[in-house]
Amino acid sequence: MATDPSYGRRDFIKDSVRSVAKAAQEFSREADAAPAKGPLPIRMDWLRPPGAVGEGLFLDRCTQCGDCIKACPPGAIVAHSHDATPVLFADRSPCLLCDDFPCIAACATGALLPVGGIADVRMGMAVVSHRLCTAGQGCYACVSKCPTSALAMDLGSLQLTVTAGACVGCGMCEMVCKTVNDHVAIRVTPAGRLAGIDR
Repeated sequence: MATDPSYGRRDFIKDSVRSVAKAAQEFSREADAAPAKGPLPIRMDWLRPPGAVGEGLFLDRCTQCGDCIKACPPGAIVAHSHDATPVLFADRSPCLLCDDFPCIAACATGALLPVGGIADVRMGMAVVSHRLCTAGQGCYACVSKCPTSALAMDLGSLQLTVTAGACVGCGMCEMVCKTVNDHVAIRVTPAGRLAGIDR
């Protein structure tokens, strides 16, 4: 078979590059068209409303009626996208710890039980990432907004501390940190996860 004398090394390289690019485009189209493997991951950083019983019992008692969601004045409680049970996402809208806890009063199934007061709420626990926290550089935004004074600055180590007995897990610190810093340095671990009862 005769070779085209005008077809040189440069033409060969161009054709090779085009061929590789075409193959990559076809692979990309096939990958986009392929069905997703498995369900999308479910967020695990949610909090249950104040007064929530243990996670297993909560799931037995909660009927997904939405009464606590409707009763929440700031609209912080929302229906979980997976099973419609009530949750709060602290970085979006924390619990404001209303004096009369209308969410608890609205629950008729015992999934949310009355609490003696704000100090008795146990939604979770704030955990600080000292690597990301800028408290040592003068940021005290979360400390000033904590409704239970659970956060303090340790002047010796120049690090933020959390008093376990005082933290109720409302998430105010997490939302405040998100609004004033590039990286969220404090997050609330839900009570269910603290107890080792992941869903």
